[in-house]
Amino acid sequence: MKPNRPLAWLRHLGAAALFAGAATLAQAAATITIVNADAPGEGFNDPTVVAPVGGNPATTLGAQRLFAFQYAANIWGAKLSSSVPISVLANFDPLFCTATSAVLGAAGALTIWRDFDGADRTGTWYGAALANKLAGIDLLPASDDPVFFPEIIARFNSQLGQPGCLTGVGFYLGVDNNAGTQIDLVSVLLHEFGHGLGFQTFTRGGIQLAGFPSIWDYFLLDRDRDMTWVEMTEADRQVSAITPRNLVWNGATVRRKAHKVLDRGTPDLRVFSPGGFKSFLVGAAQFGPALRARPIFGELGVVANQPMSPGNGCTPFNADNAAAVFHRVAIIDRGGCGFTVKVKNAQDAGARAVIIADNVAGSPPPDLGGVDPTITIPSVRVTLADGMELKALVTAPTKPFGPIAVLSLDLSRLAGADRHNRVFLYTPNPFAPGSSVSHWDTSAKPNLLMEPFINAGLAQSVSSPEDLTFELLLDTGW
Repeated sequence: MKPNRPLAWLRHLGAAALFAGAATLAQAAATITIVNADAPGEGFNDPTVVAPVGGNPATTLGAQRLFAFQYAANIWGAKLSSSVPISVLANFDPLFCTATSAVLGAAGALTIWRDFDGADRTGTWYGAALANKLAGIDLLPASDDPVFFPEIIARFNSQLGQPGCLTGVGFYLGVDNNAGTQIDLVSVLLHEFGHGLGFQTFTRGGIQLAGFPSIWDYFLLDRDRDMTWVEMTEADRQVSAITPRNLVWNGATVRRKAHKVLDRGTPDLRVFSPGGFKSFLVGAAQFGPALRARPIFGELGVVANQPMSPGNGCTPFNADNAAAVFHRVAIIDRGGCGFTVKVKNAQDAGARAVIIADNVAGSPPPDLGGVDPTITIPSVRVTLADGMELKALVTAPTKPFGPIAVLSLDLSRLAGADRHNRVFLYTPNPFAPGSSVSHWDTSAKPNLLMEPFINAGLAQSVSSPEDLTFELLLDTGW
């Protein structure tokens, strides 16, 4: 058997040097132990007196943190099946913060293993918790001491919500999923424990660790090449990791359960021009009417820089720009004002719909945020490159009509999956270290636990019909 430590697992956590006891969760299909790695007076041992909150009965800050960890571990323990206990070495430390952003925390496998008795595949890396489950024994010789030989290591931000560290927005320590404007710690823990249990690949930048694939790589299917990552070259994997909405999970369990979790319908933009038709990736708007199966047609029109009417659409359109978008699908550049302002100005000028073109490179295009109940036309977002391509189609000489945009909801696809119910992995361009590949894509609706960003309103569930994390782990051998 060959153990190893991941070269660069999620956010580069290191083991803590001070330890203060453990809390064990039993009575589950898998026993998960939270090992307290904080020094006296800090983290899990912080004596600050607090009132019980949201089903968390503890009366000190440290004890409430530990209770929330236990609660999240218990959710996972009830789902998993393993005769080998799982230890999570955990602590709170000051992590990277600004007043408006912060690292919440991270977790991952401390060691990985291949070629052990019981492995489903030879020459393949497995995280420690899954490797132990398949082997039926604890593979690390001295691992009867979980303080020094845990399967998972976790580190969380002790400063969250304090001045200068996502000021005013801290961890909600209740377990009733009622975080309000705070960040639900249980949801974050379920996400990070998911990574530690195996929701990650150890193939980094297309390069296999020591020349061997991760168990994940057998299920990562590149649709363009119709090949899995174990079948591809290093160079091909590198391209695959930055091709948005092309890499899918091909595991049978996820494919079978995806329709029970994901909404039916994917936002779709197709443009017909003399050269044929082409589909474009879009981000949907969180305001205005949602796209529907019944398509909205319109000739494309570009909002251009005109006297007293800038091309960013932030002021009411002058006569020329109003004529350019009247009864058309308006293309407006991002920047200068909120998305709702641009769309409302185009609506007032008579546009049927709006396409916001990004002003910085990157793909896939995120959704459009904002609130304005007076907006009655649909809108979507495209990348900078796609926006330039669309505007070039409009300026090209065509008769008798210019390019036609068709906006609709493609009901042949689940939101976040292809037509075969294979769920997309997150593969933005440029590559996002710590996020790319080892998360679900952000196009999934409703939001999934293992997307790269923790979203409000998650169900504190790891399996269908609310989520697909457990189903993916089942595909890998759990």
